[in-house]
Amino acid sequence: MSQSTTLRVLFCIGVNQNFFDASPAEAKQVWGAFGVMMKGIEETPGIRVIGNMDDDQLMVGPSTTAPWTTYVLADAEKLENVAAVCNLFRTTPVGEGGSKLWKYCKIEARVGRELIIQG
Repeated sequence: MSQSTTLRVLFCIGVNQNFFDASPAEAKQVWGAFGVMMKGIEETPGIRVIGNMDDDQLMVGPSTTAPWTTYVLADAEKLENVAAVCNLFRTTPVGEGGSKLWKYCKIEARVGRELIIQG
């Protein structure tokens, strides 16, 4: 990815109240789906994950607004690649009941560019 055309993206992920209301078995299925989604981010064409940060020790309960529960920093070739990552929450199944991950978690993408200080 060329630095001049690369989008810098911060994916902000929050956990909804539905996760906290879930039974232990359902919550385990959500956690499994979350792992599938995180792997899906890394495998999304046009996305290069730089790193992530989890705030679960200091963020307790549902994250209805910022601060979020976890963050993924990535570079993207195009805005369509960013949208594809967000779509993982709509398409990643949770267990066999027909629910998708977006029932339990949410995502918001902040898109900009890398800050480069010219000397």
